[in-house]
Amino acid sequence: MTQISTADAPAATRTLTVVVPVYNEQENLAELCRRVKEACDSVPDLTWSMIMVDDGSKDDTAKLALEQHAADPRFNLVKLSRNFGHQAAITAGLSHADGDAVVIMDADLQDPPELIPQLVEAWRQGGQVIMAQRKSRAETGLRRVGFDLFHKFFRWLSDFPIPSQTGVFGLMDRAAHEELVKLTERNRFIPGLRAWIGFDQRTVYYDRQERAAGEPKQTFKRLIKYAMDGVFSFSYKPLRLMMWAGVMVSMMSFLVAIYFIIKRIAGAETSQTGFTTTITLILFLGGIQLIAIGLLGEYLGRIYDEVKNRPMFIVKSFTGKQK
Repeated sequence: MTQISTADAPAATRTLTVVVPVYNEQENLAELCRRVKEACDSVPDLTWSMIMVDDGSKDDTAKLALEQHAADPRFNLVKLSRNFGHQAAITAGLSHADGDAVVIMDADLQDPPELIPQLVEAWRQGGQVIMAQRKSRAETGLRRVGFDLFHKFFRWLSDFPIPSQTGVFGLMDRAAHEELVKLTERNRFIPGLRAWIGFDQRTVYYDRQERAAGEPKQTFKRLIKYAMDGVFSFSYKPLRLMMWAGVMVSMMSFLVAIYFIIKRIAGAETSQTGFTTTITLILFLGGIQLIAIGLLGEYLGRIYDEVKNRPMFIVKSFTGKQK
């Protein structure tokens, strides 16, 4: 059956669901809800709701979210049984979203809610997947360097074209949203999955702001895992590079062997090869082999996750309008 973009529906019937994963965001929650409400209310002919996904918060995030729901029933809460991670929390929110379109954004207000009207406008003009692409970032120091290096490296490494400087912030209409939810892989990289599903994809540019309050919840370790999920989910180049490294090392070894044979035949070899050279070559080749085994292990571990077929998340409770 042919799928039709919900942007073709009459304006009065359009509904929007905003999905926000929250983890220990008590400092930002009230301001987040206020700004989302103002932004969505400013869009004419739009009925909206917001799903906050509490990803096992240790502070008063869930309590404050329930207070927001009591004050305005358009604010809903999905509470997970523990911390499953950023991408799993987004997936939980998407599984409960029922709007004609869904916006995904983070709770730290680095993704400005004021951009939502522009995303909705691009959707109403026919776009089905609207990606928010950063013109600039407010981060500084090591995190900024790491983000910039990752996007440049990932664009070269990926087997599938994924727009650089894009995160989870963006909009999908119902057709695209439903196809994304069908993808059940466990180690998720949502910016890549969103690009992979296709449809009419468009871009809205914005300046990424500083975190409104509190400390970043994505630790360096989690960011590394997130980057690795992106690489290993959308690229076989690491395996190919290791194969070519093996070919190059074999060729070099062959040439070196020929050199020593010729040298011996010519009578120019007067002493045994040094101990340092032998140890250096052994360590070099051993290092390449361990790297190759590690790469295979990363891919194999992800296959193992898929085979186990465990759920990506467990919902403890849901407060709000049921889908």
